[in-house]
Amino acid sequence: MEYPIPQFIEREPKIVGPFTFHQLIFVALAGGACFILYFLVGKRSFASFIVIAIVLFGAALALAFLRVGGYSLPVFLKNFFSFVIMPKIFLWQRKFIPPKFIKPQKLEKMEATEESKLKIVEKSNLQRLSVKVETKK
Repeated sequence: MEYPIPQFIEREPKIVGPFTFHQLIFVALAGGACFILYFLVGKRSFASFIVIAIVLFGAALALAFLRVGGYSLPVFLKNFFSFVIMPKIFLWQRKFIPPKFIKPQKLEKMEATEESKLKIVEKSNLQRLSVKVETKK
């Protein structure tokens, strides 16, 4: 038995261990920033350094691994901000609206001609069967 072979599979190659290039950049930048922050803030107040480092690494891991609606977080944020910032274009398509004021004489003539054309048709067998199935009668 033949099975269809998936095509157009886009996967980024793993560069270092389980990280792709983009993931490696996010984690490496966060690590470098934490290294610099240790010498700037960590020597004076180690507790504040730990808090800043946790937030920084959390953001880097979210940017590297989190997916929202099938998109990576950087792509999602780019799309979100471009939607918020870009101007919106609203297209209006006019629909036909019948005139509001029709003379009563014309209205009576229209009703008389429409009634003569309309016929009442009984429900089809399919509709009756669907009602029976839905109501279980």
